[in-house]
Amino acid sequence: MIKTETPSAQHADLDLYRDQQLIEALVDDQFDAVAAVRAAAPQIAAAVAASLPRMQAGGRLIYVGAGTSGRLGLLDSVELYPTFSWPKERAIALLAGGRQAMFEAIEGAEDSFEQGAADIVAAGTGIDDVVLILAASGATPFAMGALSAAREIGALTVGIANNVEAPLAQQAQYGITLDTGSEIISGSTRLKAGTAQKIVLNTFSSALMVRLHKVYGNLMVDVKPTNAKLVRRAVRLAMLATGAGEDAARQALEESGFKVKVAIVAILKKISAREAESRLAEVAGSVRAAILD
Repeated sequence: MIKTETPSAQHADLDLYRDQQLIEALVDDQFDAVAAVRAAAPQIAAAVAASLPRMQAGGRLIYVGAGTSGRLGLLDSVELYPTFSWPKERAIALLAGGRQAMFEAIEGAEDSFEQGAADIVAAGTGIDDVVLILAASGATPFAMGALSAAREIGALTVGIANNVEAPLAQQAQYGITLDTGSEIISGSTRLKAGTAQKIVLNTFSSALMVRLHKVYGNLMVDVKPTNAKLVRRAVRLAMLATGAGEDAARQALEESGFKVKVAIVAILKKISAREAESRLAEVAGSVRAAILD
């Protein structure tokens, strides 16, 4: 039996625990997720490095999974636009059972190898795309079908699994194994296996966005201010990056169409928003490079 399906030997009487003891056991078990991701750091770093040139060439991030894994992939994909202004069409998610599977379990959807492959083809997957395929077991037929089709097309494949020697991680070009072990509630991979997958996705996509110059220092300077909260955040980011007052920061942002990077360069170089945007375009959007004399 694979580890994620093996009953935990530590908590055989979980249903008898007092409330605080139960909560502490559930929380403490999550630390294994962090340890598993930390152990996989070299593999995550290698996947980021391999993905960068494909993103620079215009490729997409395509997330694939079933159940919890698929929902986590969709969550990461939709958060890239407001956080980093990453184009929506360049981060898509393919869930076993389709979009409705985000909200309810679609029985048997994960069991079709053929559907996983067909969804990859239907998405127009190309050689510049990076396909991130998640499965706690590491052998879900839908995920394996997607992997097979993506590899045949020539896309970069990253397999993320929670069991050692899982086929998904072994057969992907970049395998990330998260050895989270037995779940505290036997087989419930929405627990620490899912937590580990969420950490990996956060880490992978955030690191990739840093390399794509979406971050200056540790400030998210490519944020898309789509609501009042994010507008306030954009003003604060411009102030933090430049030392400018609120009025000056807001004026620069208004002149730049609320593009934080453009406003920062305009303030620091004392140039117009148009000139700042031009400087950024010449250096692939790097604020550091754009402010150099």
